[in-house]
Amino acid sequence: MAEKRTVYIVGHKNPDTDSICSSISYAYLKTKEQERRQKRKASAEQEGPAVPDRENQYIACRAGAVSAETQYVLDRFHFPQPRYLDNIGTRVKDMEIRMTPGVDGKISVKDAWELMKTQNVFTLPIIDDGNHLKGLVTTNDIAKSYMDEHDPAIVSAAKTPFRNIVRTLEATMVTGDPEANFEHGKVLVAAANPDVMENYIEPNDCVILGNRFESQMMAILAGAGCIIVCLEDSVSKTIEQIAKERGTTILVTKLDTYNVARLINQSMPIDFFMRSERLMTFEMNDYTDVIQESMLKKRYRDFPILDKHGVYIGTISRRNLMGVRKRALILVDHNEIGQAVDNVENAEILEIIDHHRLGSLETVNPVFFRNEPVGCTATIIWQMFHEKGIDIPEDIAGLLCSAILSDTLAFRSPTCTILDQVAARDLAGIAGIDPEKHAKAMFTAGSRLREKTPEEIFYNDFKTFDNNGVVIGIGQVSSMSQEELDEIEIRIKPFIEKKYREKGLDLSLFMLTNIIDESTAMLCYGEEVDELVKNAFGVRVKDNVAKMKGIVSRKKQVVPSLMDVLNRDQEL
Repeated sequence: MAEKRTVYIVGHKNPDTDSICSSISYAYLKTKEQERRQKRKASAEQEGPAVPDRENQYIACRAGAVSAETQYVLDRFHFPQPRYLDNIGTRVKDMEIRMTPGVDGKISVKDAWELMKTQNVFTLPIIDDGNHLKGLVTTNDIAKSYMDEHDPAIVSAAKTPFRNIVRTLEATMVTGDPEANFEHGKVLVAAANPDVMENYIEPNDCVILGNRFESQMMAILAGAGCIIVCLEDSVSKTIEQIAKERGTTILVTKLDTYNVARLINQSMPIDFFMRSERLMTFEMNDYTDVIQESMLKKRYRDFPILDKHGVYIGTISRRNLMGVRKRALILVDHNEIGQAVDNVENAEILEIIDHHRLGSLETVNPVFFRNEPVGCTATIIWQMFHEKGIDIPEDIAGLLCSAILSDTLAFRSPTCTILDQVAARDLAGIAGIDPEKHAKAMFTAGSRLREKTPEEIFYNDFKTFDNNGVVIGIGQVSSMSQEELDEIEIRIKPFIEKKYREKGLDLSLFMLTNIIDESTAMLCYGEEVDELVKNAFGVRVKDNVAKMKGIVSRKKQVVPSLMDVLNRDQEL
């Protein structure tokens, strides 16, 4: 069975109750719809060949902090907060990671080269016993070790294990310790007569020689630490006995002197050539758009991947970036790029379920896009449950009903339609709640604004809108207490003026909405904002405040009126 693909369902940044509840409910609907399809498929397969069908795992997410109102709803119907998702960009874990095995740093250059050929890789990670990355060695490093080194003492400088020498030369150890290292002396070939050898053999040297008894004896007596006897499979008992007495290691091989001299450097441990400083490594959760810049600056073929504990996992190359699969996404309650999670343009958007105006978001491929002029996204999802014939459980009904009551201000908002009211009352019946009582409890829980900082209030429900390059930020809080709203106005004014300049907005508006009176005091900042508000709503701005009776909806009343005036001005 193919691995399930994760599809994230998420609303806008600074999510409201509709955004959160619709995400959870739609994830439930999509999961149930898939389960029903799987049952039908299983039934059909009994009568014919199986048809491949990739399964999805639908996960509800949030793109910001949950408000007090939304938290009340989640607690009331026993749901945890959805997973936080602030960036939908692809990560290293979405790439095809090559599981190149890490190797012990003491393996020989020859074994490392053979492993590279077998694995068809250009880089080998060197790891310790805990699988932590110690360094890297590349084919270039191995080539340099073979071509550039002329120091006859390099084999001992590398502290080459004798077991590596035995394996590389296909030799047999007659005397000595296979777990010891060749750590002192140089490597030389004893081509001269035995009576001359004592002039150039120094203590601890490794001497490559033939099967002549006199040469072997002279090398041992001259203090050689190791002798390698070529074209043989044994030595005399006398040589073996004297070598043991003097602590000389004897290796015998059927290879000739030329091949032994050629291959012995390949017995050196690979960690002698590895690079261990300033390694460029990545973690599974690193975003590909970030690592791509780093990868382009380095001329390496492969880059190691580590987990958060520094444990080696595998490698990636620049080529893997080309084949990375975008993360799958379903958007609910918005279709504005400025309100979406970061990197949304690099995601594979599968669906959009919304009740707002058409925004600035573009997709590469056609998507399922359902947009209806109702007061709440949850109303659309309620319809989809009925259209697909899937029962709505009590807890999901509670979420959807809460979302409708929140977005329509308990049916007081001008965005509220007859369909919203029908949906909410149907859902309230399933959930076993009284709409009016539940709405009051929900709004009360959400209007504890005195306990919040100006920043928390400002970002509680803040959205940006782009109209032909004019960027407008509009925030909103609602309360049933005018006294609370008046207090918030005093506290938040300095903060809004500061943020308006910091965020580089052309206009910054903040709505303080009284649910009971169905009125709004709108704080206004920006060049020519007074004239804009006057033309859009017919009211004057005094001390950065416009008092507006009957204005409660940002979506249906404020945004359309502002956009209409801005578009008229641009036409002129």
